[in-house]
Amino acid sequence: MKLIVAVDNEWGIGFKGDLLARVRGDLKNFAALTKGKVLIYGSKTLETFPEHKILKNRVNIVLTRRKNLEAEGAILAASVEEALSLASGYNTDDVFVIGGESVYSQFLEYCDCCYITKFLKSFEKDAYFPDLDASDEWTLAYRSAVRTTDPETDTVEGMKYVFTRYRRVK
Repeated sequence: MKLIVAVDNEWGIGFKGDLLARVRGDLKNFAALTKGKVLIYGSKTLETFPEHKILKNRVNIVLTRRKNLEAEGAILAASVEEALSLASGYNTDDVFVIGGESVYSQFLEYCDCCYITKFLKSFEKDAYFPDLDASDEWTLAYRSAVRTTDPETDTVEGMKYVFTRYRRVK
């Protein structure tokens, strides 16, 4: 399985239930990597999507304990084990964990590749992703050239960011 996330300088991923920043380049990269794939995410992440609707052109597995959750087109899973069982019918290279904090922490051990957009800035945050640079289980396999946000399309002006890919080594 793979994982995809955007982090700031301190590996923060969110604040008050929302993304730290909306960056068109990051969102396009997310779409390119996940279109036609299987996504695993939590119900709180679903609530951040426009109109709380699942992402199109993907299989959406939503991890939730809420039995009355309405998410048209989603496959609901009540546990990590159930989500893994549902995803087992697909090629593991086509399965992406996309958040949030609790879901990342529960599924990271099952992933062998992490696509991480690094915002080269610190934000106010209350949700985090584990620092893979400090882990001996992961190695940086790729880092793109530095990009800069566009004030016409992005919520943060003049922010630098890079796309990275980490591979599990242990």
